[in-house]
Amino acid sequence: MILAFKISFLEVSWVDLVDISLVAILLYQIYKMIRGSLAVNIFLGLLSLYLVYLVVRAAQMELLTNILGQFMGVGVLAMIIVFQPELRKFLLVIGRSTDRDFFKSLAHWRIRYHDDFDVHQVIEAVKTLKATRTGALIVFSRDTDLKLYVETGDPLDAEVTRRLLITIFNKNSPLHDGAVVIFKGRIKAARCVLPVSENDHLPQHFGLRHRSAIGMSENTDTLVMVISEETGRLILARNGKYLKGLKLKQVEHKILEYLHNEEPKKWDEVPIEPEPVEPQEVKA
Repeated sequence: MILAFKISFLEVSWVDLVDISLVAILLYQIYKMIRGSLAVNIFLGLLSLYLVYLVVRAAQMELLTNILGQFMGVGVLAMIIVFQPELRKFLLVIGRSTDRDFFKSLAHWRIRYHDDFDVHQVIEAVKTLKATRTGALIVFSRDTDLKLYVETGDPLDAEVTRRLLITIFNKNSPLHDGAVVIFKGRIKAARCVLPVSENDHLPQHFGLRHRSAIGMSENTDTLVMVISEETGRLILARNGKYLKGLKLKQVEHKILEYLHNEEPKKWDEVPIEPEPVEPQEVKA
């Protein structure tokens, strides 16, 4: 083993430095994953308890060592139970990164579902929905049929058209309360229930529709569009991040980028137009 340096009786090798660096990166990534949720407090509590266990074991306090040792023995199982949502999200992120980095060369073998998908129908519907301040939630899926979420709604399997989208999200329609899932250029279902994001750092004015869009983008490899019922403003959500203040041309470009699997590494780096300031009523 190649020695890097020596501090008194402690010998540090290059393997030790690599080991420490990898552990530090892993802990940082775990912290980023659970930051903003209640899980971060549980994680810090377990980490503190483990450090106490190491100290009492080094000090040869047998009673405390045995007590904490019994707890640490089932610690892995307890962490799997407590952090089940975070572990699922962590594995999803790893899977997405693997697919993006190692199998990008195989992308041309994928079926290009967008070839049969007229994105202009969506954009035309969005124009009307924004103008009338009609709330909408649309999920675009490129590689999976999202069967788990489709089954929570009403199946349609219909062609994507402007009139159909406007009809679905009409306030008097029984299908308006929920999400539309678009896959293979077709509306698979409407009134679908999406997972709600637990990110505490989202703006306070974000309602259930916006938090569902962010939550869906966190849990699946999808692009989610949401239109606010109160303001008519549109955001796009992807990988837990969101863009707002986009022009319709930019919205169309982002949808096509996603469907073509040609997204940039930093998805949120898009020139954003400033949102128009709504005129306030002048009181007499």
